[in-house]
Amino acid sequence: MNITLRVDATPSASALLLRPWGGGDIEPLVEAFRDPALRRGASGPLETPEDVRGWLEVQRRGWVTREWLGFAVREERPGPGEGRLVGSVVIKGAGSGRESAEVGYWTVAHARGRGVAPRALEALTGWAFQTFAAEGLGSINLLHQVDNPASCRVAEKARYGFRRVLPAWPPSFPRDGHLHVRQVDGPA
Repeated sequence: MNITLRVDATPSASALLLRPWGGGDIEPLVEAFRDPALRRGASGPLETPEDVRGWLEVQRRGWVTREWLGFAVREERPGPGEGRLVGSVVIKGAGSGRESAEVGYWTVAHARGRGVAPRALEALTGWAFQTFAAEGLGSINLLHQVDNPASCRVAEKARYGFRRVLPAWPPSFPRDGHLHVRQVDGPA
């Protein structure tokens, strides 16, 4: 897929470039997943280039099936090429004709607290509604565990309204969680 989303720079943050994952992301992903916080939330290890190649193949298949549309988030820098990897955003189930989809995201350690996640999530959300509303997409869900207040702040900044507390669902969701929702025409 050749989709690129850009997020303008602000006085305090650099511009962002969102694009599907590719082979050039192998080493940055290995480096990013040395962070224990990212490893805790990962569905599997991304410790070696071989691990990452398998993960990238899952990302590629997600674009083919339109069930899992993942974007690398990179700082945009002046001149040719891209800046460094700062995170990931993904929308699951948006291209399936369903009324709702789900988003996920993470940021690398050096980018946390700099507004990367809410800005990238806002760009992804706008793109998803613009692209899939005609197929029936009316809302997007954001789920996180209750012990993750940073994700609550990201949801609020990206205009995902808090809907309710969800009970734990082990093993994939071992603790109670929060459900935040964004409607096609604004917050929940």
